[in-house]
Amino acid sequence: MASNLIDSVDWYVRHSASLNRCSLSAAAIASQRFQEEPRRLEIAWVRTEHQGLFDVLDRMDDADERADLFHHYVLTRFWAHESPATWPSERQRRSTSYAAVLRGWGIDSNGSSGAVLKGWAENRFGLRPIWHRTSLSDADAQERYAAERMRGATGAIGMQLDLLYTYAQDELRRRHPQQEWLTLWRGTHDAEAYEVKGGDGDLVEFNNLSSFTTDRETAWEFGSRVWEVRVPLAKIVCAPGILPAGLLQGESECIVLGGDYRVRALVG
Repeated sequence: MASNLIDSVDWYVRHSASLNRCSLSAAAIASQRFQEEPRRLEIAWVRTEHQGLFDVLDRMDDADERADLFHHYVLTRFWAHESPATWPSERQRRSTSYAAVLRGWGIDSNGSSGAVLKGWAENRFGLRPIWHRTSLSDADAQERYAAERMRGATGAIGMQLDLLYTYAQDELRRRHPQQEWLTLWRGTHDAEAYEVKGGDGDLVEFNNLSSFTTDRETAWEFGSRVWEVRVPLAKIVCAPGILPAGLLQGESECIVLGGDYRVRALVG
């Protein structure tokens, strides 16, 4: 047992990040081993830059109040250096914020909001997108995805999504103490949107960002194929109930970082 633990620690040390914005390399985060032996992930500078926010959240007992404070902070923080008289209206700030991107993702994860979110996951965690409207296996598809990603990116959206991930991680730890995984489900009609590996078909590379559900029956509404997946908390970007009502379209939806996962195929 001690030898296995030492080997595991050595492996993670060798795969510590050097160029990406995260505390582990893309290869480590995407690996099946991370699914089996997860580590907490931190996007560089987020906690230190916003330590005051996280200190206040740590002292609050009410989850709804934490959600409201987080949302208000994100909608005001990036204009704080200006006079409030020059701020865009709250409606304008909402329309270019992480909240608008989440709503767009809920409507169509292959639209411009989906491109922004996948681009953020690629930049911060180094996880490659493999699908956006179509397979990203050729240069033309990659160019179209890159153009849509650039068109959809506004202002400080990357930093807002950094805050969302960090806040979500804290909320998940509060709600699931002593846990490292949640069992989630994903339904799909698009078999070509995944890379199924291994002879048994139980090792799947998911897109760098995908929607899962906390409700098994709901997964069947989204496809004729459903996978049950043990997802590390560290790979969950957003989850039900951690934001003010209405910001995430699906009541049981989780947004999950991709990579290789062992899955269990369900029979309908």
